[in-house]
Amino acid sequence: MFRNAIVALTRAPVVQKLRSGQQKAFSTKYLLYTNVAISMTLSATGDMLEQHYQKVFGEHPRWDRKRSVKMGVTGVTVGVVCHYWYNFIDSFLPGRTLRLVLKKVILDQIIGSPLVISTMFITLGALEGRTRSEMIDEIRQKFIRLYTAEWIIWPPAQVINFLWLKPQYRVLYDNTISLGYDVYTSRVAYDVS
Repeated sequence: MFRNAIVALTRAPVVQKLRSGQQKAFSTKYLLYTNVAISMTLSATGDMLEQHYQKVFGEHPRWDRKRSVKMGVTGVTVGVVCHYWYNFIDSFLPGRTLRLVLKKVILDQIIGSPLVISTMFITLGALEGRTRSEMIDEIRQKFIRLYTAEWIIWPPAQVINFLWLKPQYRVLYDNTISLGYDVYTSRVAYDVS
């Protein structure tokens, strides 16, 4: 009886429309837009969570909407970079053997992570009207904190990503794992110790 109810539910028109929408969103035609939207949403959400934490513990008096919007915009540029980075790495090293996956993880840490971190700081700096030298100084001051955190979080997460997930779901997975990291990124970007 329970099985019949589940089967009936999966055949319901609403569920079929959702499934169709999910298939479209992760299709080659719309994947860039999907990846950017996911990255933007979760970057802004990470900032909102960080600001809530700061407010609760008296570090920040109120929610700064502009700051969350800026972090969301950094998610747009980072989403584009991640989309193309994953496409590149999957075409450069096609396959899912453990050896290839480990090569992808190392390349992701040595090339992809610095690229993403720099993209975030450059985007944020541009949004805040910083000069090129101010952006470079900020990257020099804050990069190592984020890059160290990247080495703790991402190698195990990326093994799962490259070994078991279909390429079209890489940015979604990355951003889901990244939500906690986005909270930390917001904290570092806005220099709260």
